[in-house]
Amino acid sequence: MLKNVIPAVVNISVKGKKDVSPMFNIPKEFRFMFPDLDRGTRQREFQALGSGVIIDSKKGYVVTNHHVIEDADEIRIALSDGREFDAKKIGSDPHTDLALLQLKKFDNLTALKLADSDELEVGDFAIAIGNPFGLGQTVTSGIVSALGRTGLNIENIENFIQTDAAINSGNSGGALVNLKGELIGINTAILGPNGGNIGIGFSIPSNMVKTVVDQIQKYGEVRRGQLGVTGTELTSELAKNFGYDHNGGAFVNEVLKGGAADKAGVKSGDIITSVNGKRISSFGELRAKIATIGAGNKVTLGIFRDGKTMELTVTLADVQEMQSDEVSSLSESLNGATLANADEGGVEVQSVDPRSPAAALGLKKGDIITGVNRDEVKDIASLKKSLSSAKGNISALRISRDDSVIYITIR
Repeated sequence: MLKNVIPAVVNISVKGKKDVSPMFNIPKEFRFMFPDLDRGTRQREFQALGSGVIIDSKKGYVVTNHHVIEDADEIRIALSDGREFDAKKIGSDPHTDLALLQLKKFDNLTALKLADSDELEVGDFAIAIGNPFGLGQTVTSGIVSALGRTGLNIENIENFIQTDAAINSGNSGGALVNLKGELIGINTAILGPNGGNIGIGFSIPSNMVKTVVDQIQKYGEVRRGQLGVTGTELTSELAKNFGYDHNGGAFVNEVLKGGAADKAGVKSGDIITSVNGKRISSFGELRAKIATIGAGNKVTLGIFRDGKTMELTVTLADVQEMQSDEVSSLSESLNGATLANADEGGVEVQSVDPRSPAAALGLKKGDIITGVNRDEVKDIASLKKSLSSAKGNISALRISRDDSVIYITIR
């Protein structure tokens, strides 16, 4: 099996430049002593190594992690037989940490077939292949330790396969395969001190890889789908209170008016049990699957309501986005930020230009705007309405950041 699989796993080396603060090498507790240094950025050259997987031998497509090729100006692909090729980026998605590359010139490639990751079970054998520490092609083995891992704050959209197959620095973007030699996941992260392996590694499921890659091929980007609900994980106590006697599922706290779920008939208090016939174990898994299926596509949701089961077909809405030039029309203080409707309600800060008014204001990537003054913010439309109707020249944005709530004032 490995003789057939190893030629499809590649080593990736990148070169590029990235903006860094002049204070990056000064300890945080001493940075207040150098206020002038914190007002600008400079570019620093970097080199990095990672791994990738050939998924289409005819088109020369290689999938890897977004963080492997982020800010790269040059991308070089090395095959197990010693051949090397230049590659270009077709598109990437930082929220799932996936990127699609294409070899510029190539011949005689081997590609991996993608397995159905929804068929995986805990205990299935798994083999990890990659380029740890730049040593070269390395194979390790183990089992699937857990499925549907979320809440790790590694990426924005999480539905990881956990494995005890040894994964180390440099394995990012490499393959996790089953005993048939089929791709079941793209290795993306490890949990361990100093970046070393302790038997807890995480991979992006192949089904998520397929949906993201399909959208990048079609549109050059990911057009994220949105259900239009807020919810929480289904605990055993909550399930019992609603008469649901199974494990796993997503509890719907609120259905956003006019959203995709609302139009399909989803109601607050529903328990979503499956997506397209495949059971889900958590609200995080629901969120990840919906986001990567893509806007405009139809999904069938399994619903438990009032002791009965049913199925509802939902046409996913497009996640609304505002680029930095549009955001400035709301407030000059927000100029430089890119905003999008958050999957669970509110407005997410997707990116912040480090030299912009938004960065100076203190906004950070991943912040969720949930309110303006005393008004609740559920989406971009309500944010616009609240800011335009606010009295006076100063407004307070309520921000959800990590596990805390802060306020930022804007003019």
